[in-house]
Amino acid sequence: MSDTPGDERTLAGDIQRPVDVIEAEAVFTELSRQLTRRSRASGKQSSENEKGGTAHVQDLEKAHSDEYEETFDLREYLSSSNDATQAAGIKHKHVGVTWENLNVQVAGATGHKVYVRTFGQDALNFWLTPFQIVWPYIAKVIPSKRAPVQTTTILHEQSGLLKPGQMCLVLGCPGAGCTTFLKNLANERREYANVSGDIRYAGIDAKEMAKHYKGEVVYNQEDDIHIATLTVSQTLDFALSLKTPGPNGRLPGLSRKEFNEAVKNMLLKMLNIPHTANTYVGDEFVRGVSGGERKRVSLAEMMATRAHVLCYDNSTRGLDASTALDFVKSLRVMTDVLGQTVFVTLYQAGESIYELFDKVLVLDKGRQVYYGPPSCARAYFEGLGYRPLPRQSTPDYLTGCTDPNERQFADGRSEADVPTTPEELEAAFQGSELARETSRDLSEYKVLMEHDKADQDAFRAAVAADKKRGVSKKSPYTQGFMNQVRALAIRQFQMRLQDRFQLITSYSLYTILALIIGAAFFNLKPDAAGSFTRGSVIFAGLLTACLDTFGEMPTQMLGRPIIKKQTGYSLYRPSAIAIANTLADIPFSAVKVFIYNIIIYFMSGLARNGGGFWTFHLFVYLAFLTMQGFFRSFGFMCSNFDAAFRLATFFLPNMILYVGYMIPVFQMKRWLFWIYYINPLAYAWSGITENEFGRISLACDGSYIVPRNPPGVNKYPDGVGPNQICTLYGASAGQNSVAGRAYIDSGYGIDTDDLWRRNFLVLLGFFFLFQLTQVLLVEYYPQYFGSSGATVYAPEDDNLKALNAVLKERKAHREANRGTEDVEAGVSKESKSELEFDAKPFTWETINYHVPVAGGMRRLLHDVHGYCKPGTLTALMGSSGAGKTTCLDVLAQRKNIGVVSGDLLLDGRPLRSDFARKTAYAEQMDVHEGTATVREAMRFSAYLRQPYDVPKEEKNAYVEEMIEVLELQDLADAIVSSLGVEARKRLTIGVELASRPSLLFLDEPTSGLDGQSAWNLVRFLRKLADSGQAILCTIHQPSSMLIQTFDKLLLLERGGETVYFGDIGPDSSILRDYFARHGAVCPSNVNPAEFMLDAIGAGLAPRIGDRDWKDVWLDSKEYSEMRAEIARIKSECVAKPLSENDKPAAYATPFFYQLRVVVERNSTMLWRSPDYVFSRLFVHGFISLFVSLPFLQLGNSMRDLQYRVFGIFWVTILPAIVMGQLEPMWIINRRIFVREASSRIYSPYVFAIGQLVGETPYSILCAILYWVLMVYPMGFGKGSAGVAGTFFQLLIVLFMELFGVGFGQLIGALSPSMQIAPLFNPFMGLVLSTFCGVTLPYPTMEKFWRSWLYQLDPYTRTLSTMLATELHGLKIECAASEFNLFNPPSGQTCQQWAGEFVAGFGGYLNNPNATEACQYCQYAVGDQFFEPLNIRYDNRWRDAFILFSFFIFNVICTIAASRFLRYAKR
Repeated sequence: MSDTPGDERTLAGDIQRPVDVIEAEAVFTELSRQLTRRSRASGKQSSENEKGGTAHVQDLEKAHSDEYEETFDLREYLSSSNDATQAAGIKHKHVGVTWENLNVQVAGATGHKVYVRTFGQDALNFWLTPFQIVWPYIAKVIPSKRAPVQTTTILHEQSGLLKPGQMCLVLGCPGAGCTTFLKNLANERREYANVSGDIRYAGIDAKEMAKHYKGEVVYNQEDDIHIATLTVSQTLDFALSLKTPGPNGRLPGLSRKEFNEAVKNMLLKMLNIPHTANTYVGDEFVRGVSGGERKRVSLAEMMATRAHVLCYDNSTRGLDASTALDFVKSLRVMTDVLGQTVFVTLYQAGESIYELFDKVLVLDKGRQVYYGPPSCARAYFEGLGYRPLPRQSTPDYLTGCTDPNERQFADGRSEADVPTTPEELEAAFQGSELARETSRDLSEYKVLMEHDKADQDAFRAAVAADKKRGVSKKSPYTQGFMNQVRALAIRQFQMRLQDRFQLITSYSLYTILALIIGAAFFNLKPDAAGSFTRGSVIFAGLLTACLDTFGEMPTQMLGRPIIKKQTGYSLYRPSAIAIANTLADIPFSAVKVFIYNIIIYFMSGLARNGGGFWTFHLFVYLAFLTMQGFFRSFGFMCSNFDAAFRLATFFLPNMILYVGYMIPVFQMKRWLFWIYYINPLAYAWSGITENEFGRISLACDGSYIVPRNPPGVNKYPDGVGPNQICTLYGASAGQNSVAGRAYIDSGYGIDTDDLWRRNFLVLLGFFFLFQLTQVLLVEYYPQYFGSSGATVYAPEDDNLKALNAVLKERKAHREANRGTEDVEAGVSKESKSELEFDAKPFTWETINYHVPVAGGMRRLLHDVHGYCKPGTLTALMGSSGAGKTTCLDVLAQRKNIGVVSGDLLLDGRPLRSDFARKTAYAEQMDVHEGTATVREAMRFSAYLRQPYDVPKEEKNAYVEEMIEVLELQDLADAIVSSLGVEARKRLTIGVELASRPSLLFLDEPTSGLDGQSAWNLVRFLRKLADSGQAILCTIHQPSSMLIQTFDKLLLLERGGETVYFGDIGPDSSILRDYFARHGAVCPSNVNPAEFMLDAIGAGLAPRIGDRDWKDVWLDSKEYSEMRAEIARIKSECVAKPLSENDKPAAYATPFFYQLRVVVERNSTMLWRSPDYVFSRLFVHGFISLFVSLPFLQLGNSMRDLQYRVFGIFWVTILPAIVMGQLEPMWIINRRIFVREASSRIYSPYVFAIGQLVGETPYSILCAILYWVLMVYPMGFGKGSAGVAGTFFQLLIVLFMELFGVGFGQLIGALSPSMQIAPLFNPFMGLVLSTFCGVTLPYPTMEKFWRSWLYQLDPYTRTLSTMLATELHGLKIECAASEFNLFNPPSGQTCQQWAGEFVAGFGGYLNNPNATEACQYCQYAVGDQFFEPLNIRYDNRWRDAFILFSFFIFNVICTIAASRFLRYAKR
């Protein structure tokens, strides 16, 4: 986790800082005075016409955007008087928004279902891809009647107007179309099939606005998307730097630095976050500002854009009521001061927030059912016939009127005479005076905009004045392209510099990799033995550096949300980020690669020459930058990582094979050699090789002399005599050394003269080419725009169809009888009677909780008492930092750190080992297996948590009841990952209820829900409690309607002190009476839930009364009654005898039953994860195919022997393929297991084994595919082992695949996060492939490595078994160019001269009776090749099962790690 430079106040996270409106206005005024004095002092344009006080507003806004670049345009930024306005000649930006007959449609017919993709479908579609590509062209030629594309209307025709300086609140239930409305007003239309109607901004149509003024209309989504490792100050600096006006838009006399600082400070003060200026923004992995502060950073960033139409989508999500109010107050201030036009949707808006808006829009299923003043909205719906609910907040009341489950009719009214459907409500509004008034205002404003273009002309002039000199008037950007690149490069540099974790790991990893390569090829001698290894170290060093840039693909994809947001703000052209990325990365990568090259170059003993090293470094670094651009291009091109991964598969094997090292260019197939010439790595490798071998000569000695003395013979000279020759490429008879340039010319067909004139220039050209592809792709082929979310379903079989039909029938029956049932409770009589819970009373006394902190222990809970009885719904509330969730975790036995003391009793008895299994805890984070359906997720819980002796049919029937109770009938077969927030929250509860718990805990079940969804959820909990369930849940700022739904309340204050435990009462009467008796009287128009928190001093306001409320509680009669009730519950429970069969067990079901259910779920998950599984199969197939193509039907020559070795060596890439994909999947699944393990659903051993078993079928399939495309195209099986040997090879490939799965799961089990796990892969891959005896042959390996690492390397066993099997008995016949030629002494035949040598060392003489030009082939049979490499054919079965033993070892370690390492502290 990155450290933050923030201060203690920020990191504490519990200090609430409201927006001070008065102070903000004072800051504006003071700043305006200062700048006005400067403008007057400038004395320029003092006689220009005045434009009114509103210009003050625009000026301020402009100043915000101006912060980072140049002197700012005072004329638009600021004016506190008409004199300043006249002096500045400021043009205002008043942008009123009109929308007329707005209609939005999405693709897909009404009722159309999107079904989940599966592995089988992806495999089939792959083979149909050519047909799918060709068919559109065929369809154009063949005349046919084409069916129109079916669409669904999600926003029906509606019209309205919002004038400058006004704010509109958009309300609606989930699915009403609020987000769609905001996105379309903000010109975000890409994800919709069709948008019709007329939207105008100050009379300018949407098309022109999007083209020339895109940055003036912006949309802020729910999530706060920022770069986590930038500080708040840097984030604002960047946004402001790209909106600095040009010379025509600013006044002289004020330096850029002064003005930018003034503007930034004003922004921070206005939002009350100046203390966060030097703190990281942060995210879930990087420690930074709090959630509320991060939301304000989003607000400040949007303000810095100086846009004048702003759309905020649920911007208070996760904030409590007071913080949300502060947020909206700040919006109100900005709108008033800046004259902006603001649209907002909010979750659970309180009355004080509601009153700050000028207009309110209510949507129901995409239809406009109200638009007008907020003060008239409640009266309007009451006039339609809805019951007045004075204690319910107006926003909740308005959305409630559109919800069938919540709406209530006035006395004497019913659905028969009150408009209830969206169509009826829309018709009622269209016929109202409010609609007619809106229509009149719209028509008048349109006429005004057509005839009086003052606002429009002023807007155009102001935008034009903003632009920096040289920027086109038609450009939507304030700054020129070079300025954009400069600002982005500075930001990217800061981001990299401050991402300490990434920086340290990246440098460490490169250094370690370099040390491994340097140690493996340590101090190579310039002799014949060092020729091959010298080429190997160059090849390994270049590839390791270049292929590490593969990580650029996911990095580019993870950065897309930032690019989407900021290009939507018109801060910069998308293409600028591509260039800036490269420029910002160069300082870091240059140093990193320099250190890497120094280590490799000098440790391995390459040519000790200054020119040699710098040339080596230049080529490696240029190749690094080129491949970085190559992979970044893929990152910009592809829609997801799996698509990019597949695409890279087409290129990577070919780039490695066609470098010219494994296969010299003159040996490449004539129909494939062109790949060499378009491969940037080929030019890099050639350049480095030419640089190295052009500077050295290779001494010939030892085993590289032919003929030479075998043991016991002293016939031949020790050096290279006149009748001997060196076996190196380029050698001549009788020469003791070979020039390096002759060696590479003869062996690889490369010329040292090409170093600079060809290789460097072409590599440089590739670098610029991939920079260009990035620019073009991100600019003209953007992939960062998502599509609208749709619920995805699993296909129904006959059984599921029958179950769904029953659910729909019962739902229809209940809706038909709605009028005769209790609407508020929403409970059908059938459901009530069917629900059965084995609920038991739960009591807790004197609960204390201490956690370890620096310097000792800290107490978080102090003497907490209470109880929860069957049939009751108990709320746990308190201020921020009071310990609500902590208390719930302690009661639910979910804490695994700290010390808990006190008495926890279930059914009057101490908690047993089955407590976690018999109780249910619905956590705030809805963690589920994403590919399961709602029904499957609930069944999984029921199967493993209900007693084993309960029949499966009974468990299934109970799940169907829960689906009905949860009102998830329409989503029973929906895939979990596609569910909305509310449905996912219901599923979380349903999964816990499926276990038939004795007690249900819920943590913040309404967090993140809108007011309507929160009400529906609490209404459902009420239904469960009425059915006998015991429920205890924390609740976050409930409305007055919500709080009275609960039976009892446990209220905590800071320090974990109890303030109240007892009944709430109808209309919160008992709770209000308790506080009133002790001096805190709740006004009738105030929400009791908010009032009691204020009364105890939970907020910023001082507490009511002179005593601490915890002391008041301890002295109250309610406290005594509570202690007496706990004693009574305990005595009653103890009096009941225990069931003899009620023996505690950690798990409800036996081990093998758990394993079967878990494996079934894992198998289904993988089948529905085609991107994961098919990508893996695809990569195996294509790598094997591409490796086989250059080695088709290998013969018996020396080169073919070498190619067989290379073909087999590629098998070692299989674990790397598997591990890279498997580790993230494992860690995601472990997160699900940690949540499920806390409820004792299944054991960690089952989890680990289940993960492995689920992967095994796909591993076998991948292994078979790889094997088929390897052995048959290459022509394996020509040795003594024959066809049987090729099937033995299949066994080894399968073992390697399983080893990769086991090793990947082990690394995943040992790693705390997805960021850590991939860091192990390059290290392990390089070590295992380097020391297995191929790239570094066994005889030349250092004794230190040979003695232990070579033996421990599983790849050693892989290659020894496969090489021995393939080459044993394979007859070698050298091609004409492969013979070593030497002349025998005069008068001797070749056999007479070299016979003893051949007998001693093997090989054969092609012309034994010749007297000149003897032709010697080094090997006669394949065994002569592999036996010197410490490989024996007789050991192949031993080595095969040693490899399998490595897999077994991985599995055992993974199981152990799953048991003891969960990385989940709470």
